[in-house]
Formats: sequence, structure tokens, C-alpha cells
Amino acid sequence: MLYGQVANFKTNSNIPIEKFAIAINSNLKKSILIKSAEEVDEKFHSRLSCKKKKYRYIIDNSKYGSAIYRNLETHIPIKLDVDKMKKAIKYFEGEHDFKAFKASGTSSKNSIRTIYKAEIIEKEDEKIWIELTGNGFLYNMVRIIAGTLVDVGLGNIEPEKIPLIIKDKKRENAGKTLPPQGLYLVTVEYDI
Repeated sequence: MLYGQVANFKTNSNIPIEKFAIAINSNLKKSILIKSAEEVDEKFHSRLSCKKKKYRYIIDNSKYGSAIYRNLETHIPIKLDVDKMKKAIKYFEGEHDFKAFKASGTSSKNSIRTIYKAEIIEKEDEKIWIELTGNGFLYNMVRIIAGTLVDVGLGNIEPEKIPLIIKDKKRENAGKTLPPQGLYLVTVEYDI
């Protein structure tokens, strides 16, 4: 699986661009790996120039979870109603004020974002992927949406209540913030 973390920096290095990834990797911890490097316009900014991002949140919905992947996904041992979750997630698509889905203390003044695609993917190994593609995300927004969808899957929130939660803009009406284990930035798209 490829995950789309992008960073940019300025340098006066004489290292050829095709050798940059190898040179950087030789000085990094083994938990970080640079896959490629390329020159971009000086105006490019890895965060501000982004047009679209895709996040994935992985839930292990098996009875016992996994010792190996415990730090890479969130374990929820109670069977989730995935059909209800699939119905609920579609309400997040479109342009909305996601104030109810942002963490307190978020510095963003504007909480309006557009979700282009929202889907639940059931995997054969009792994994549930929550995937959201949008033009931007508020701090903890994906984890709060995932928590809200888990509440739907547990029967605590009916799918049809999602539009009202969005409209009311009250954080207390949305689900809890799920842990960071399981959250991945999958791809980032730029207009360059």
C-alpha cells in the first residue's frame, strides 16, 4: 500500500535530484522512507497547494483484534452494522460546514469543506475502511467522522440523523474522536 505524505523544502545541495531520496534515506530513522524527490516551482507548498486529499481510517472489527497491527488500526470488538454505516457516510459528501466534526482548539476560522467521495469498504479479514476524499480537513475531522460512523454501526445514531448533526454544528452531537491508530493519509493531489 502506498501512502501519500508529501513535504517540500528549499536547498542549495549539489546532489542530483534522482539521487536525493537515497541520500536523505541514509540519514533518516528506519521508520521514515522517502520514495521519490522532484523539483517544483518555488511557489509550491506541500500543504497549501493541495487540491484534494484522501484519508483512510482502518477498523479491525474482529472479536479479538491483532497483536501485530494493534498500533496500526483501531480495534472495535462489537460487530458494527456496516450497511447502516454505508448509508450514513453518504450524507458527508458535498460542501458542508463541518464545525461539529472539528476538535476544540482548532485554529481554522472557516470550517466549510467539500467531501468529494465518502465510502465504507469491507475487507475480507473483518477490517472496515472508512475513506474520505476532500479538498481539506479540519484537525481530527476524519477521526470524529469515523467515531460518528462507529456510533451509527453500534446503533447509537441513526444514519438519517447525520444531516441534522452537520446542520446543528454542535460537537457534542457527533461521535467521539477515535484514536490515531488507524488513520492514514493515502493520497494528495496537486494542480501542478
